Amino acid sequence: MKEPQTGQPTNSSENTIGKIVADDYRTARVFEKYGIDFCCGGKVALAAACRDKGIDLVAITGELDAVKLEPVDRGREYASWDLPFLIDYIINVHHAYIKDNTVQIAAYAHKIVGVHGAHHPELIEIATIFDKIAIDLSAHLREEEEIFFPSIKRANINRNAGSTAESQDIETIRTSLKKLSREHEEVGSAIHTIRHLAKEYAIPEDACTTFELTYRKLKEFEDDLHTHIHLENNILFPKAEQCCLRKGNV
Repeated sequence: MKEPQTGQPTNSSENTIGKIVADDYRTARVFEKYGIDFCCGGKVALAAACRDKGIDLVAITGELDAVKLEPVDRGREYASWDLPFLIDYIINVHHAYIKDNTVQIAAYAHKIVGVHGAHHPELIEIATIFDKIAIDLSAHLREEEEIFFPSIKRANINRNAGSTAESQDIETIRTSLKKLSREHEEVGSAIHTIRHLAKEYAIPEDACTTFELTYRKLKEFEDDLHTHIHLENNILFPKAEQCCLRKGNV
């Protein structure tokens, strides 16, 4: 794995959560265990995250070091991928997952509202929030695929050829980075609210099969979203900014 560019150890308490996971994807499992957000909350330093959650910094640092002794899956060294490959991966894996699953999950959520809503009013709010997530993500993915990602790819081609990116692409990238990051924060907050309402997706005793399936799919959706946002916030966006906006292009 590549060493952090800051010169600090990967697990330095001053490194951000996002950078630690970007440098070594295996550390994500440790942060998930402790409920530390490494995607939308990736800009928080390790020490600050531990302090906020009352987690022993020495203990978690030991666990982070331990997972680095495990075998590396070379196919998941996302930070080493070039921009076009990373973009295509995000579209083909994470965008495809959202497109294939949001309608079905929304339908399940509304179905269990009809059956269990009287005894579990939280389901009504969960279904409403998920409906908004689905609508917002649809527009978000479309903007990335039709505007933002093509601009990055064109700017990357120009950079590799030793030329300057087109001014329109530079402006698109600069504007989109701010807008898309803000939207990530919003959808991340919404999915965390669903988790809270669902009591960490604990299955109540009176749950039917569809209820259990809905919660399982919501958790799966959240897990995929965490990885998706991590790849963009902590790897793609910094690469795009460095490659397209800081190499003589502004």
